[in-house]
Amino acid sequence: MFKILVVEDDKTINQVVCEFLKANNYSPDPVFDGADALEKWRSQSYDLIILDIMLPSIGGIEILEEIRKTSDIPIIMLTALDDEYTQLVSFNHLISDYVTKPFSPLILIKRIENALRGVTGGEKLTITDLVIDLSERTVSWKNVAITLTKKEFDILEYLVQHHQKLVTRDQIMDAIWGYCELDSRVLDNHIKNIRKKMPGLPLQTITGMGYLLGDRA
Repeated sequence: MFKILVVEDDKTINQVVCEFLKANNYSPDPVFDGADALEKWRSQSYDLIILDIMLPSIGGIEILEEIRKTSDIPIIMLTALDDEYTQLVSFNHLISDYVTKPFSPLILIKRIENALRGVTGGEKLTITDLVIDLSERTVSWKNVAITLTKKEFDILEYLVQHHQKLVTRDQIMDAIWGYCELDSRVLDNHIKNIRKKMPGLPLQTITGMGYLLGDRA
């Protein structure tokens, strides 16, 4: 599960963002102050940072500059400032995205998915007999190492991150290939291969809807 530092001094916005992150299988860590954000970042490990610009103690741009001295962690700026200069300064410091308020939480989740594409969290995901090591990109099923192609691993990882949730073919194809205008048989063949390599994997096809890893509620 990806861990995300949410730096936003508006408690309502921070809470909304964190709730949407939790609902999408992310692990949010809320912070409301710039100095606290830097202290958290220095003492803990995160996979992505959502960063407001106008903050108490230390502003978001200053935080961004400090982090970029030593880290290329994905950062999404979330701010009411929409002027060209602030955006250019942010992108010059290699941010992943720039989101202006008001914003759609659903679109923010999509932007987070894009920013994390290709990023692996340093942990293992376990669901019954299935173990995925995100840092080593390895999989074991019933204590047996399984060899997957890159696309098969990416698909399985996405399904695990959405465990017990129905995901459509379009959602998977957009997350893995970056677009959904793809012959769905390509995805179906990958799913078929995953099932063949891991007999008994609780991966269901929900007719006319998509796939679900786990038991359908």
